[in-house]
Amino acid sequence: MSHEQDIIDVQAKGDQQAESLKTVGWVSYLLHLIVAVAAVVPGAQVGAGLLVVALIIDLVKKSDAQGTWQASHFAWRIRTVIWAGVLYLVTMPLWFLLLLPGMIAWALISIWFLYRIVKGMVRMNASQPMPD
Repeated sequence: MSHEQDIIDVQAKGDQQAESLKTVGWVSYLLHLIVAVAAVVPGAQVGAGLLVVALIIDLVKKSDAQGTWQASHFAWRIRTVIWAGVLYLVTMPLWFLLLLPGMIAWALISIWFLYRIVKGMVRMNASQPMPD
């Protein structure tokens, strides 16, 4: 094989990996989106199981994205889920002590979560990394 063919093969492999990572990213973002929309739509019932599946996907595939623009999306989704989980847990006592403030807090967290997921999807669609 020639040196040029080696370069073409490496480039093709890189393109395949980039597409594979983008597919994984879309699956993860869509799972996040389903949960996020359900969180802000009254009466919608979607378990946190989908979010756990998305988080596991992101944790497992994150190392594959290292050194690419997509790595920032894996980190973005992981941080979003962790922060949302912490915020939900911290505000949970408000549900038991004062119902209305608990509802308001969870609604604000859910809107913030939805915003972050949509922002990530828009930037991923444009093949742009997430800001730090």
